[in-house]
Amino acid sequence: MKRKKILLVAPPYRGHLHPLLGIGRRLSSIADVTVVSTPRGIAAAKAAGLSGCEVMVAHESEIWAIVEPGCFVKNHPLLLYRQLKSNVAIMLDFHKEFSAICKETSPDLVIADFTIPVAGLVATDYGIPWWTTMPSPCVLETPDGPPAYFGGQIPATTLHQRMLHALLRAATRLFKRLVWLRFWKQFRAMGYKRVYREDGSESIYSPLKVLGLSAAGIEFPRTYPKAFKLIGPVLYGPEFTGDTPDFSDTHAVHVLITIGTHLPHAKEPLVATMKGLAQRHPQIVFHFSHGKAMSTSSRRESNFHEYSYIDYEAHLSRYHLVVHHGGSGVMNHCLRHGIPTVVFPHDYDQFDCAARMAYHGLAYQVKGADELEDAMLRALADAELHERCKAFAEIHQTYDAEGEVLALVKALEANR
Repeated sequence: MKRKKILLVAPPYRGHLHPLLGIGRRLSSIADVTVVSTPRGIAAAKAAGLSGCEVMVAHESEIWAIVEPGCFVKNHPLLLYRQLKSNVAIMLDFHKEFSAICKETSPDLVIADFTIPVAGLVATDYGIPWWTTMPSPCVLETPDGPPAYFGGQIPATTLHQRMLHALLRAATRLFKRLVWLRFWKQFRAMGYKRVYREDGSESIYSPLKVLGLSAAGIEFPRTYPKAFKLIGPVLYGPEFTGDTPDFSDTHAVHVLITIGTHLPHAKEPLVATMKGLAQRHPQIVFHFSHGKAMSTSSRRESNFHEYSYIDYEAHLSRYHLVVHHGGSGVMNHCLRHGIPTVVFPHDYDQFDCAARMAYHGLAYQVKGADELEDAMLRALADAELHERCKAFAEIHQTYDAEGEVLALVKALEANR
């Protein structure tokens, strides 16, 4: 029987790319899988044992500049507009390149990260089924529940809160419609004809399958579109051959600090803060990860160690506490290992992820660096927090998202 062709489309950012690589590795048992990404993304794909097709070669630096603007974007309208403007210009070129790829390869299925909806638009033009992957389902619009990108909203319990959420959801829809009006010529050229479908779902996501890569127990109750399916997290990570964290002091408490791949402007101030904490708490060993897998160096000063990169899958279970930014990747690794956390969100959907962790009693959330010391000490001493994290880990470990996708692909073929 002829093997099917599947294209996986993702930006080079690890939080978006790695889940698709994990899915691709599982799907490669039944299909010819090709990863479509920038050169840095393709290098990661090849390290995962997958074939790749490079796109946007001339735009690699611009693509990284969009998510690393040197400041916090949050929900600032002007900064969001600047990001969107840059993104639209790049996506026009991507539309042409991906269209040529689809024409040449004739794939049977396209699975695209939610940040690259143009891939779905192209697939639609060629009559190819396409699915969306969403590592952070909290960003998906729904007609009820807490809206995303507003500082980490939690479920409403009062009439005032419900009214506020309704107002914020309306503001989100208005903003997206205004963006469409501003760039309607470019959007039309890409096949993006309207913001919402008749059923109210967002047309930038697949009408067939929107795969939420998160655990049901961490998400807030909301009414999702029919195409949405929560399948659990994908925790693929590449093998790292650089310096590994030092746990030689077996009697010490070890704390990991990481704020992911992006936010380079926030890392040095946080290093300075954590060094101060290390000096005041010599009984704790602090490990700071800079999230740079391309580097292999480390630096150690007494009980404060800096590493270019720390492999979560290999080492996370050794830590007593993790201080992180609320990225979906590290969040799910901590949940899988039952590690208590202090969440210090900085930007994007991190506030929404942090709100979910804190709401379910699986983390302490802080608003500023001045709150880290107190929260960290309380978290380390909180026996009930540790027990809740261990209990949730048992649930988290039951997920097999890659297996779910494999079954969905087989079902797709059977239905044909």
